[in-house]
Order: sequence, then structure tokens, then C-alpha cells
Amino acid sequence: MVRKTKEEAELTRRHILDAARRVFLECGVARTTLEKVAAAAGVTRGAVYWHFRNKTDLFFGMREQATLPFVDRVVFDEAEADPLQGIERALREIIHIMEDQPETRETIEILSFKCEYVEEFSGLRLRTPGQLEFLAGLTAAYQRAAAKGLLRAGLDPTIVAQDTFVFVGGLIKHWLSSEPDECFRAGALALIRTHIALRRA
Repeated sequence: MVRKTKEEAELTRRHILDAARRVFLECGVARTTLEKVAAAAGVTRGAVYWHFRNKTDLFFGMREQATLPFVDRVVFDEAEADPLQGIERALREIIHIMEDQPETRETIEILSFKCEYVEEFSGLRLRTPGQLEFLAGLTAAYQRAAAKGLLRAGLDPTIVAQDTFVFVGGLIKHWLSSEPDECFRAGALALIRTHIALRRA
């Protein structure tokens, strides 16, 4: 019975997070209230407070849920014979996640366009542990590429990794704000391929 209660509680928590994402997306973070989330989830406001201390806690829960596909799927293989090819594959996987994980896509859209980073949300402007881990993975991969003679001469692996990090952030935002047939969405994989090709020796 205890196990069933825990499973039901976790199901309710996920249901509230799904409702919060929908409300954040529709209303924006500033105009979202826990009352609106509770109504969208079909639960009482008390049920929301049982799982989340406040709107900030709810927002962080939603963001954490969205990072899981990236942790599982965007990886850099240290044994990769061609680290640049590995970087390209990782960047392509980010676009695939945006295409096949609507919950993740919607959360990134909220983070990019529906949140004012002021007051209790001001700390969200800082890099998340996942972003820092991704940057570290990029840096190590470019260093391996340089060691193998695959990186174009004169390029600093650390700077190139930072450049790719910024490129990905900009591409995601333009992908989100584009129509399906516009270049930043329809041509995203070609842009990634060109980005990596320009770094090859």
C-alpha cells in the first residue's frame, strides 16, 4: 500500500509539472499562478503546495525534467576515432530532441521566451550544471581532435568549444522561433555540418 501511495504521489507530481508547463507556455512565467496550475492539473492548490514550495520550486522542477533527454542522449565518446564527428553527432542529437520530445521543446521555449529573469528568477541567468558539463564535454572533445591533428591549425580548443556553445544556444532560439520551412529549422543540420567542417584541418 505504501508503494502504491508513493507511485500515486509521483504520478500527481508529474501531472502538475505537465500542467505547469502548459500554463507557463500559454501565460508566461510572470502571469502564472499556482491557482492556474492547480486548475489546469485538476487538483487543489494544496496538492500543488504539497509537491512544490512555491512557483520558483515548480519552475525548477519543470526545468530539471526537461534536462533528462539531454543527459541521456547528448554524449561525447572519449574513444571516438574522430572527435569532430562525435561533436557533430551530439549537436545533431540536440535538434532531434527538439523534434521528438515536445515536452522538452516547450520547456526550452519557456526558458527562452516566456520568462523574465528578475527577482526570484534572476539566478536562472547563470549557467546550469548541465550546460557547464556540456561545455566541458565540448572542450575535451576539441582537445582530443587537436591532439589527433584533426582540428584546423591555429585554433584554440577552449575558444572553439566556447564558440560552438554559443552557436548551439543561438541555433536553438532561432529554431524555436522559426516556421518549419525556414532556414534555421529546415536547415539546422546543414548549419551544424558546416559549423564543424569549418573547424577541420
